[in-house]
Amino acid sequence: MANQDSNTGSPPPTDHDLAGEVAGLRLLLAERDAELARLRLEAGQVKERRSDFLGMLAHELRNPLAPISLANTMLAKLPEPSSGLLNLHSVIHRQLQHLTRLLDELLDAASIDSGKLVLARAPLELGAVLRRALQTVQVRILERHQQLHMDLPEELQVHGDPLRLAQVFGNLLINASRYTGDGGVIRVAARAHEGMAVVTVADNGAGMDQGELAGMFDLFTRGARAAVRVEGGLGVGLNVVRNIVELHGGKVIGASDGPGRGSVFTVSLPLLASDSAQAALAPGAMPPSRRILLVEDNLDANDTLGQLLLGEGHSVTAAYDGIAGLALARTQVFDVLICDINLPGLNGYELIAQLRRTAGAHIPFAIAISGYGRQEESTRAIGAGFGRYVVKPIDIDALLALVASEAVTRFIAAAGNTR
Repeated sequence: MANQDSNTGSPPPTDHDLAGEVAGLRLLLAERDAELARLRLEAGQVKERRSDFLGMLAHELRNPLAPISLANTMLAKLPEPSSGLLNLHSVIHRQLQHLTRLLDELLDAASIDSGKLVLARAPLELGAVLRRALQTVQVRILERHQQLHMDLPEELQVHGDPLRLAQVFGNLLINASRYTGDGGVIRVAARAHEGMAVVTVADNGAGMDQGELAGMFDLFTRGARAAVRVEGGLGVGLNVVRNIVELHGGKVIGASDGPGRGSVFTVSLPLLASDSAQAALAPGAMPPSRRILLVEDNLDANDTLGQLLLGEGHSVTAAYDGIAGLALARTQVFDVLICDINLPGLNGYELIAQLRRTAGAHIPFAIAISGYGRQEESTRAIGAGFGRYVVKPIDIDALLALVASEAVTRFIAAAGNTR
């Protein structure tokens, strides 16, 4: 009689049966691996398409924002503007800043997600970064009659990207003001502790419950702190903060004793062991006058930016496409080129490349302007021959400071441009 299974009464599986089961399992595993590979490939393609879409979206939205921003700057420079006009200027300025910040945060989140966010790190004094970050929120704090207390030491040196760290602390200060009621208190303190620079941003505002604390750094997560007046947001700011801090080798944590009891965010960054002192730039008696070639196909942006540059004492020659811009650059002497990237006929990359190859035609310093904020665009522009890459809408004060800077003066002197 054949052997039978004692429990089921059926004969035990043969070697042939077991081999068949193993082959079936291997086939299932192979199919599962193939499916996982397909899903990973599709996820990568979706992420790439999302990144490309966000870049295109930012470009298309920044292009109309640029002339609006420049025109708004012109409003404030009109002779004897009325108080009503200045109030309108302030409203437009605040909303432009808000729109620009939303775009920047969305693009930063996409860059971080794709591993394309690159830091431009250098030794810097953290107190200066914190004071710069304060400028992004100072008007809001004053309007809401909030109290800001800052306790900063004389010097905390770190190795970091000044723009990105200012973004980190600017985001934390904006959140502190946003979730704190009118007349509330915000405290910023920095100290050295066990080789780290430790910065705290604390408020006595809405606070957070345990659920909000658990997910506050997740992408596209927004708290339900409805007890205070809050403008819209995308829920990406704190995620960007965490990733930038971690790229610096630091960490950020958030804490709250509960709803209505305020919040504290603590950022820790490695201190820089350096004895070198930063050299102060000696202020010049008079701002320099530059000969500027401005190449921008958007008529409104070209005209308003040209007027602002003229108002600072510079001479400006305008071109509205790449071919005309290159022709002017080859036949006249200029100190600075300000050039849009997305030009008809000849784009900015092609213009600067041809200009750099033309014997006897040289503009010492070239500034690219574009609606694209991705790191690869900036890298491509610098590689093509531009000295700086500026994203629209243009921070006009920063652009004017760059044009008049001592660094640009050195480029002009090295090129031997003559009047």
